[in-house]
Amino acid sequence: MPTLPAYLDYAATTPIDDQVIKAMLACMGRDAVFGNPASSGHAFGQQARQAVELARRQVAELLHAPADDIVWTSGATESNNLAIKGCTRPGDHIVSSVLEHKAVIDTVREQQAAGCEVTWLSPDAHGLIQPEAVRLALRPNTRLVSLMWVNNELGTLTDIVEIGRLVNAHGALLHVDAAQAAGKVDIDLSHGVIDLLSLSAHKVYGPKGIGALYVGPRARPVLRAQMHGGGHEQGLRSGTLATHQIVGMGAAFALASAQMHEDNQHIAALAARLREGLLALPGVSLTGCAEWRIPHTLNVCIASGSFSTQAVAARIAVSSTSACNSASAAASHVLLALGLSEAQASSSLRVSLGRYSTKEDIEIAITTIKNALQAPAPFW
Repeated sequence: MPTLPAYLDYAATTPIDDQVIKAMLACMGRDAVFGNPASSGHAFGQQARQAVELARRQVAELLHAPADDIVWTSGATESNNLAIKGCTRPGDHIVSSVLEHKAVIDTVREQQAAGCEVTWLSPDAHGLIQPEAVRLALRPNTRLVSLMWVNNELGTLTDIVEIGRLVNAHGALLHVDAAQAAGKVDIDLSHGVIDLLSLSAHKVYGPKGIGALYVGPRARPVLRAQMHGGGHEQGLRSGTLATHQIVGMGAAFALASAQMHEDNQHIAALAARLREGLLALPGVSLTGCAEWRIPHTLNVCIASGSFSTQAVAARIAVSSTSACNSASAAASHVLLALGLSEAQASSSLRVSLGRYSTKEDIEIAITTIKNALQAPAPFW
């Protein structure tokens, strides 16, 4: 079996933590907690319900939010759809940005086609969406502002708390895509400036196919379900709950609560070496703000006619764009929005670190990219 490359694509997905797998296995098999959580009339269903509610509390604890405000979904994409479609009607005004994940951009476009007005914010010179840009975009009919906390391609941070204060004071709702933020930044929903927050388990060392939407008190009276058939999840998301996946998400978020700061210190040290090593190479430059960012994700533009992303694939698993763009082979809409050309966007790399990244991985990445830059251009 061939040797796998060093994994440096944690922004795309993370491996399930061994402790999370153990928790999930306890819900799989006939001797496990396999009941339907909605079957409240017998012990099997009651056991499953208890496991689901424990997981709900574990997710809520990481966010400093009430457990009853957590609604299970199939992932951040569904959460984004539920938040945006569920809170806006024809004639409402939505504010979002050109830097968002396609799960937000495509959903907002659907609402625009259905009769909503939309303002698409552009980033500043550092690739950031500034609070002042949000303030200037607000209108009397603004219903929803939808922005990501951490950009999935750049690793840059948005000043969500300040934006939330502006949006709340205006009387609109703030939806935050926190798929890349959970487990990496401190999220405290007790301040009340975020009304809806989308989450994904597989970005936090949990299983794929499960996520959640935080629904705050201002959003709850407005939010309409998008999936019907039984009124599960307080009437906001029908469907039989996947106990093993939910338990996995709860366990992953509990681990994040316990060791997020330790993980961040480990990753920050590795990221400092990675950034130093890559930016010392000729023609390599950082994309996005150098200060307002998480250490986990680094995006670099490589100005070299001889460089090919395929030249590094055997040694390091990295991305040239987000996973949502990779399927279509399209240049990153985020990098294009920052002013990069098609050629520059195509020669950019996203290197993202995680809990299991090592010093060896970093040195392999630096050496591999350095060697690729020194390789002669292919002759056709």
